[in-house]
Amino acid sequence: MPSSPAAPNGPLARLRALIARHLGSSLKFLVVGGVVFFVDAAMYNLLVFWHPVDGWGHGLLFSHPVTAKVLTIAFASVLTYLGNRLWTFSDRSVARTGRSIVAFVIVNLIASALQLGCLAFSRYVLGLDSPLADNISGTLVGQVVSTSFRYVTYGRFVFPDSAGEGPAAAPAPESAGAKTLNTTADGRR
Repeated sequence: MPSSPAAPNGPLARLRALIARHLGSSLKFLVVGGVVFFVDAAMYNLLVFWHPVDGWGHGLLFSHPVTAKVLTIAFASVLTYLGNRLWTFSDRSVARTGRSIVAFVIVNLIASALQLGCLAFSRYVLGLDSPLADNISGTLVGQVVSTSFRYVTYGRFVFPDSAGEGPAAAPAPESAGAKTLNTTADGRR
């Protein structure tokens, strides 16, 4: 029996639709995250490893790396919210901005705890305090863990796609002005 082409609602079509719906916002999310990642890393390194008088070595917050990371995460979070609200998820409704900000704060507190946990583990459990160790644990590993968490939660809780809205959602026949036909459950008229 010859194989038939994939049905319009088959697995391949669903995969294509999923990619089409999420690829643009995923790439925008990564660009925003990448820019903010470099801002966070630069600020952290300046606070912890650069001194205004002595130059590179032990910075003003060398003995308080978690405090420095809290400050840089707070600043980076503001940039992240603005970038994602104004660009990544700009197609989503802004009617519930207050709710969005509260959800953003909650999600970022959890994500920050994940990132800070990586840095604190490296500094206080493993006893590693070099610039390389801090950047690997707090900036690289911590950022990967927290960004993964943020990606999953931003689209669902912070900037939710209202039912039936968004560029990828197909309009219902009624909303598109099309006539509806009375059909039975098995598709017959």
